[in-house]
Amino acid sequence: MKSITVFCGSSFGTEEIYKEQAYLVGKTFAKENIRLIYGGANVGLMGAVADGVIENEGKAIGVLPHFLQSKEIAHTNLTELILVETMHERKTKMNELSDGVIVLPGGYGTLEEFFEMITWAQLGLHKKPIAILNINGFYDDLIKLVQTMVDKGFLKQINQEMLLVSDAIDELLEKMRNYKAPTVGKWISKEEV
Repeated sequence: MKSITVFCGSSFGTEEIYKEQAYLVGKTFAKENIRLIYGGANVGLMGAVADGVIENEGKAIGVLPHFLQSKEIAHTNLTELILVETMHERKTKMNELSDGVIVLPGGYGTLEEFFEMITWAQLGLHKKPIAILNINGFYDDLIKLVQTMVDKGFLKQINQEMLLVSDAIDELLEKMRNYKAPTVGKWISKEEV
């Protein structure tokens, strides 16, 4: 894995561990020579993960829509900042540049980015690993909801298994390196429910 997209909050959240772990993700990327692809801002967890990369001599590429350049405050020390027109163009470019995705804590935007990437994987539009770094149980309820989707017949078990989860970045990277995309289609028939 040479490049990984990280989706995360533009805020720090209420617990210091979120910032600490975001920085550790960046530091780990630098140590492992993994290029960070992310939203390009210097605020919140986005800034912390970028700082973890940059301060440890790694490479960080930001992808930022023009209209967010002043709101999210573009990081000034990146290896490269790519400006795009729309949010969709941002996700498309981040997908083009990366070999996988890691999701850290965040809000609506983080979840929207995560769900689009996992949906694209489910539809076979890419075969990249999609992973959640479940810092301090932040995504426990989401993981339970995904299980409910399987239990109620809205998601195949094999598609649930596409989602890689750990609370430790080293373990998560190992899962991503060993990931094999499913070969089964998305559609659920009556016989499978």
